[in-house]
Parts: sequence; structure tokens; C-alpha cells
Amino acid sequence: MLLLPSPPSSSSSCFSILEPSPRPLLQFHPPPRRIFHFRPYALNPTTALDSFTQNSGYLFRLTAREAESLEDYSVPKIAAIYRRKPFLVLRRLLQVASTFGRWLALRFIDDLRERSDLMFEVRASELRNILVELGPAYIKIAQAISSRPDLIPPSYLDELSFLQDQIAPFSSELAFNTIERELNIPLDELFSEISPQPTAAASLGQVYQARLRRNGQVVAVKVQRPGVQAAIALDILILRYLAAVFRKVAKLNTDLEAVVDEWATSLFKEMDYRREAKNGLKFRELYGNLQDVLVPQMFIEHTTRRVLIMEWVKGQKLTEVKDLYLVEVGVYCSFNQLLEYGFYHADPHPGNLLRTSDGKLAYLDFGMMGEFKQELRDGFIEACLHLVNRDFDALAKDFVTLGLLPPTADRQAVTQALTAVFQNAVSKGVRSISFGDLLGTLGTTMYKFKFRIPSYFSLVIRSLAVLEGIAVSFDPNYKVLGSTYPWIARKVLTDNSPKLKSSLTSLLYEEGVFRIDRLESLITESLRARIEKSSVRKVVENSDSKIVVKEVLSFALSDKGSFLRDLLLQEIAKGLDALGLATLDSINSITAARIPFGSSISVSMMTNEDVNNLRTLNRLILLLSGSQENLSNEVTLQRANKNQITGFDEAYVQEILFVLSVIPELPPESQQQILNLPVEVARRLISRVTARTIRRMWS
Repeated sequence: MLLLPSPPSSSSSCFSILEPSPRPLLQFHPPPRRIFHFRPYALNPTTALDSFTQNSGYLFRLTAREAESLEDYSVPKIAAIYRRKPFLVLRRLLQVASTFGRWLALRFIDDLRERSDLMFEVRASELRNILVELGPAYIKIAQAISSRPDLIPPSYLDELSFLQDQIAPFSSELAFNTIERELNIPLDELFSEISPQPTAAASLGQVYQARLRRNGQVVAVKVQRPGVQAAIALDILILRYLAAVFRKVAKLNTDLEAVVDEWATSLFKEMDYRREAKNGLKFRELYGNLQDVLVPQMFIEHTTRRVLIMEWVKGQKLTEVKDLYLVEVGVYCSFNQLLEYGFYHADPHPGNLLRTSDGKLAYLDFGMMGEFKQELRDGFIEACLHLVNRDFDALAKDFVTLGLLPPTADRQAVTQALTAVFQNAVSKGVRSISFGDLLGTLGTTMYKFKFRIPSYFSLVIRSLAVLEGIAVSFDPNYKVLGSTYPWIARKVLTDNSPKLKSSLTSLLYEEGVFRIDRLESLITESLRARIEKSSVRKVVENSDSKIVVKEVLSFALSDKGSFLRDLLLQEIAKGLDALGLATLDSINSITAARIPFGSSISVSMMTNEDVNNLRTLNRLILLLSGSQENLSNEVTLQRANKNQITGFDEAYVQEILFVLSVIPELPPESQQQILNLPVEVARRLISRVTARTIRRMWS
């Protein structure tokens, strides 16, 4: 039997580097000295075992072969190991049950004695200590919920937040030995300085500040706790078993074992620092150039499975600085992660998001990442569109696409249920929709209609929910969906994906009728898709009308707006055709009024479709002119009867002239596009008039 070293626990691969440690760095002066010359000074002040090792250190007792087989998450391998250790499994079950049972009993006694409020903070502190005693698996679960101030009482939130990066570290001597063994190089040859104690410690590893001897660069050195995988493996096996029992007893449709497996797979990947370094490189390549986003450099050549060296980042936790602008930066970065590239940070708790000294948002810890496939990204975008536009029948289809509903579900009943659940939530507009509230109100419906939670979905939801949780901690009215939707709207209007083009067409055309109100909403929201330090809403809502008109026209005339431009030209051609018919009707009406009994034989050439097209043209002019009027009070087209169309007055002409006045201020390429538009509109108009004429001749 191989007894792995029992380090004082409490570390994690997720860490937050705050201000440089006030403790002096250990310095190595030439000629190089062996590490043991100064190692006594590198020990932590407290050499006693931490509470996790004291209470759960027995979990480390594996043979070398068993420990090696746990490098990757495999249920059969884990089960095979612990099937031969029934007493160890039983001991762990009893430990977990008795530890939580004792705490729950105390909470129950507090309720009986009516002193729950008095003991609230005490019990919160006890719960944190319990989680530390039980180890990394339980700490990770607590971290997942510690960023939700809207769900967790403040006292518990404060205590659980300590689990993100303020856990008692294990011995620095053990950590330094691990660095030398993993990198196969003496510490003093690699570093000229290193902090004698860790600057941060959490559930899987701990971090030291050091200076590379070769170039003097300050780096963060992350060291993993020996034996941590053995501890986590057994706890996951137990959680997986309990998930299966709970699913059977509660008769749930969600495959809870698959959800645990998805989380466990990510957790095991997180414990391989080589994979984390590669993730960091990819994350830096994809998102490192985004405005005010910083992704630290990784030193692959000095990284192994248990040791990671990366660029040192100096900053403060995002939750401590209350910078709403950086939250908006985070929302934009999350949009790119989830919906542009599908490679996303699945563990964005406050310890992993920093505000740097120069005001940038720094991402740390790339151990837990997720992949979002293209078809699922498109399905998620469509679901957001249909939710905001209250198309609940289409939303039910989206839930099937996303794997939330089985294809055999009664879609009509689901649509009715979704309408009842979401109607009030979206009635106040997209900017008032709370992501957390949506998930909460969906609970009963999910149970009734046998909703399933796909394994990938839990990580995506957690990523968004954590970001909203950080924001609401200092702005209770913040809505992550409301901040993300402008980017979704812009993507739908500009993306070349055939599926999203089809979705846009389906959204804008309902039973053959063009929904100009939906286009207005999409364009208005897309104009908010910026991350300027001045509030994006103020820029759009309070700016000069000319700025808005230039934004709309530039957008529609750009290469990315080509599909939208085609739709607009089509509707303009329809509207001009209808305008011609309305003009003929007006001439006929005036002529008939001057002929005895002429009014009785006057026949309108316009259909209801033409009237709708004329109304659409009017609203398009208002939209392109940046009119801020309430569209319910717009200059609408009213029909007194089939022979009379009114509504195009001097105000309408002024709107057209206003649009024309902006054209000289557009970029040259946009002006060139405008010169081509009359020919294109004329071509479509002639085609439409010709088709109608032929149709009426043969009818």
C-alpha cells in the first residue's frame, strides 16, 4: 500500500490573486544554492494538519497503481477501486451523514427554541467549516452557489465566499517538493524569488508569487494538493449513487447521473494543469483581444499535470470594486464565449474575475471549460428571440431542439403552460427579464411535462447565473439577459448562418404578414450592443436623432446587414406599390366625386394586404428616420372605406427629407450602396407590378 502524503488541505485550481503579498519573497542569489538551504524559512507558520486532512485524510490511502488510474474520470475505474474498499466507503458515508446530520439537528433545535435568527451567523460559519472538513468536492458545490446573493442568505453568502480563495493552505515544503519533482529542476534554478507562503489557496491547489530567473518576469505558480483526486473520486461516486436514488424516488425525467458525470468530468479535467494551460492559450487567442479583457499568458514549457506557471495578474475581485462597466464587459465576453465560438469559461465565480489596476477585466483559472455546439448555440439564440417576442409555440419547438423536452411531448399543452409561466415575466420588456426568475418560475412546468436537463446545459446555465449573481450583488436591478439580448439581436440581424437567416425570416413574417414591430425591436436593441464606459442605454435613448439614423443606415448598408437590407428593399417595394395603388384610388375617388352617381361605381384597387404594406412602409420611414414617437400615436394609415386612404401628410414628407439629409454624413462605402438602391427597388417594384397585372388579367 502506498500512503500518499497528507497535506493540510484547502486549495483549489481556482484562485484569486489580489495585491502582492506583503511577506518578503525568498531570494536566490548566485551562486545557486540548493533549495534545502532556505526551506526552513519557507514553511507556513502553522505546521499542524488542517481540518480536511485531520478528518478526511484516510481518503488518500491508495496504491500507486490505483492513484495513477484516477488521472481521468471513469466511473468503472473508480467503482472498481472502491468496490474492494467497502469499509472505506462506509466510513465516508457515515462521516458525511453524521457531519451534515449534526448540523441539521442543531438548526432544528434552533427553530424549536425560536433562536434561529440569533444563531444564523454561527450556523453559517459552522457550515463553512463542515464543507472544509469534507473536502474539495463539497467546496466546489458550495462555490457554485456562493455567487448567487438572490438565492443565498447574506450570512451564508459571506461565509461561503471564503471558500473561493481563503482556505487554509497545505505545507509550502510539500508544495516546493512537488514543484521540483514535477518540473525536474531545482527551485533556485527556475526562480530568483518565490513567496515563502501561498498568496491564495482554495479547494484543489494553492498559488505562489515568483520571479523567473531567466527573464525576471513575475509569475503565479499553482501547485496541486497531492492525493486530491482520490478524495474527490470517492465523493463523486457517492453523489452519483445518491443522484440515482433521488431521481428514482422523485420520479424525475432529468438524468441526474449524467449531470453529475458532466460536472465530474469537468472537475477531473480541471485537475490536469496541462489541459488548463492549453485552455488558457485558446481562451487568450479567442477573447484576449476583446475590449478591456485581459487573459494571462501561460508558460506551457513549465507546466505539468500538477504544476502550472502563468503570468501574474494584479487586481481586485470584481465583487469588491462594484464596477458595472466591467460586468457589461463580462456579459459581452460571455456572449462571445457562448454564442460566437462556443468555448466558454464554466467556472466564473468572483475569485476568477478580477479588476486589474488599469481597469480591465481579467479572467483566471481555465480548468473548467465548456464546449457549446453550433446547433445548440443557434437553438439558444432562437429560444431567446422567441421568448422576448412571446412566440411560445416556437419556444416549445426550441426546447425540443435544445434537448429539454422529448420530441413526443404534447406541444400544444406545453405552449399553453409556457404562456402562463412567461407571459408576465416578459410583459415589461427584455430589459426587465431576470434570468434567475425565469428558471425559478419554470420549475413546476418542467416537472409536469417531463423536462430533461441535458448535461451540457447545467454548465451553460451556471455560467450565466453566476455572472448575474455577481452583478446583482451591487445592482439588484441588473438583468444579464437584458444586457445580452442586444448582442443576440445584432447577431441575428448580421449572421450568415442559414439557420439564423431562416429564424429571422420566420420571426419577421407571421402568416405572410411582415411584423415591422419585431424588426423595430431587433434594430433598437442591436443599437445598444456596445460596451462603452458611458451607459449604452443613455447613448441610444437620449442621443441626437441624427446619430440614431446614421447608426441604422450604416448598419443596414454594411456587408453584415446585406440580408436585412434585402428584406427592407422587399418591403419598401411592396409599400411603394401599395402607395401607387393608393394614389390611383385617391384620383379615382376625386374623379368619381365630380361625376353624377360616380361614387356608387367607384371601386378600390387595394386589398387588405396592400393596406398593411402601406402601413409597413410608413413605419419603416419612421424607423429609418430615428423617430422617437410612440408608435401607437404614429401617423398611421386609416381607411375610412375602400375608396379612401389618408395619412401621408407633411409630417411624413419631413421624415423622408430628414433621412435624406443624413446621407452626406455617411461613410463613402455606405453612400455608394445608396446609389445602387433605387435601381434595385425599381427592379423589385416592376417585377411586383408585372406579376400583379398578369394575375389580374387571368383572374
